[in-house]
Amino acid sequence: MNLQAIMADIDEMLGWVPSWFVGLGLIAVAILLALFLYRVAVWLLNRAFGTRLPLLAVFIERTAGPARLALCLAAVALVLPLAPLDDTIRTPLMRVFVVAFIALIGWISIRIVDMSAARYLQNFRDVTENLVARKHVTQVRVFKRVTDTIIVIITVSTALMTFDSVKQYGVSLFASAGAAGIIVGLAARPLLSNLIAGMQIAITQPIRIEDAVIIENEWGWVEDIASTYVVIRLWDWRRMVVPLSYFIEKPFQNWTRDTASLIGVIALHVDYRADVPRIRRWLEEAVKQSKLWDGAVVNLQVIDADSRTIELRALVSARNAPQSWDLRCEMREKLIAFIRDEMPEALPRERAILIPSGGGDDDADFLRRPAAPEKMRASARN
Repeated sequence: MNLQAIMADIDEMLGWVPSWFVGLGLIAVAILLALFLYRVAVWLLNRAFGTRLPLLAVFIERTAGPARLALCLAAVALVLPLAPLDDTIRTPLMRVFVVAFIALIGWISIRIVDMSAARYLQNFRDVTENLVARKHVTQVRVFKRVTDTIIVIITVSTALMTFDSVKQYGVSLFASAGAAGIIVGLAARPLLSNLIAGMQIAITQPIRIEDAVIIENEWGWVEDIASTYVVIRLWDWRRMVVPLSYFIEKPFQNWTRDTASLIGVIALHVDYRADVPRIRRWLEEAVKQSKLWDGAVVNLQVIDADSRTIELRALVSARNAPQSWDLRCEMREKLIAFIRDEMPEALPRERAILIPSGGGDDDADFLRRPAAPEKMRASARN
C-alpha cells in the first residue's frame, strides 16, 4: 500500500471534514513528527557517543535550530503535494516553504561561519599578553560579523525577491539611478561606512581586542568589536559604545599598540634642600621589591623648578596598563612616606620676608630702620 492509497483512505474516513482543514492538519502532524524524530535522534546520538565524542554534543547544540528547520521543511515537502488543498491555500504555503528554505540556507551559512571562527580561535585563548593572539582574535571577530551581516542581507533580499511586487520594485531600484536609489544610498551611508571601517580595522589593526585605549578622555579596554561599533570597558566597569568609523576618522590613544608593557610616571614636588641622589637610590631599591615591576625601567629626574619647589619625575615600567597604574600608586605612596619620615627637610615649605609696618616704602629704608631706636634714646637723654 503506497502513500497515495493511505491518503485516499484518510480522505474517505474524514469526508465530513473540510479538505483545507485536513490538509493543514496533515502538515501540522508532519511537523510535529519531524520534531519528535529529531529529539529521538539527538537522544540516541548523545547516548551512544556523548561521552566518547564531546565535540559531537557541541556540534548538535550549535546546529539544533537549522537541523529542526530542515527536518520540518523535509516533512512539509513530502506531505504538501498529497494534502487535499486548493490553489488558494497551496500557493501561499508553497511561498512560505520557499522563504523558509532560503532562510535555512542563510542560517546554515551563518552557523558554518561561526563554528569555523570558534574552531580557529581555540588556538588563541590567552589575549592579555599575546599580541599575535589579539591580532588574530580581532581579525576573525570583525570578519565573522561582517560576513554574518552580508549573509543576512543576501538572505533577506533573496526572500523578498520571491514576491512579485517586491521583485519588480527591487529590480527597478537596482537597475535605475533615480531618486529612490539616491535616498536609499544616503540612508544606508552610516551602516556602510561602519562596515567598511570594520574591514579597515581588521586589516590595519589600529585597535585589537583587550587593547588599553584612551578615548573621549576615558580610559579602558577594547572589550568587543562588532560589525558597526566597538564596546570599550572603562576602568570603573562602565561600557562606552563607539562607532567603528570613529577609530578611522578621529585620533585616540592606544597604550598597547605594539606591546602591553607601559612606563608609569610619578610626579612629586619637594623643597630645594631635598637630597635627590638619595631619593633616587631609595626608589631603585624600593621598586625592585615590588612584584608589579617588570625589571625594565626605573629612573628619577629633576624636570622643573619654580620659586618654591623643584619637581621630580619618577619612571617605572610594568607588564600592562593595570599593573602600571597599581605600581605608580604604590611607589607614590612609598615615596611620600620616605620623604616624610626620613627626609622631612625635603617637604615643600612656604618662605616669606617679614617687614615691620610703617616707615619707608623700599628695602633700603627697611635696612636703615634699626638705627632709629638709638636716635630716639639720644633725644630722650637730651
